[in-house]
Amino acid sequence: MTTARIPLAAKLAYTAWMLVWVPVYWLENGWTNFLWICDLANFVILAALWSESALLASSQLAGILVIQAVWALDYLGRLALGFHPVGGTEYMFDESRPLWLRAFSLFHLWTVPLLAWMVLRLGHDRRGWLLQAAILVPLFPLGQQLGTREQNLNWMWSPFGVEQTWLPPLAFAFLAVPITALLAFWPAEQLIRRLLEPRAWPRSRRPTKGSALSYQAGRARAP
Repeated sequence: MTTARIPLAAKLAYTAWMLVWVPVYWLENGWTNFLWICDLANFVILAALWSESALLASSQLAGILVIQAVWALDYLGRLALGFHPVGGTEYMFDESRPLWLRAFSLFHLWTVPLLAWMVLRLGHDRRGWLLQAAILVPLFPLGQQLGTREQNLNWMWSPFGVEQTWLPPLAFAFLAVPITALLAFWPAEQLIRRLLEPRAWPRSRRPTKGSALSYQAGRARAP
């Protein structure tokens, strides 16, 4: 059976973006900035595009959907209302930083639509949100220990702008893994299953009437 393919133009376009974005961010923000969940997601998206992996695409869609939605809410809220409804995008309005550099962070607005399109093309893998949770196990403590308090990578030092003092830093980093998975990844996964999964099976792989797959699917639905 043939599988859905990501167009070569999309792969090349995203690769070109990464070839510019990675060195710019590295030089301006330092390599530890890539330990942000949303920044690391860009590398996984690149791998998912070229490998055409439904698992990798699904993991990132479930992993960043809520986070990017909050980022967009805070950024667009600041533009429309003049204040930050949540917090976290203040740097986008810091005039001491070049406008062109801040513009690179606008990827937060288009990675979720890109991933939704990829999942529709490649299919949805329900293990994705679990893979993303597993990625957090090393990511949260590494970001906390290698980054600075000012960077506050993945909000491990000051979640929602409130300094974390009730637990030892590493204990909080590890505890944050299941909390993030349950409060962000799992709700996103449920939304994906409801909205995208029914349409995510590539047409070229959908069972035709009377085929073996259609027969097996019918048996699976039988009481």
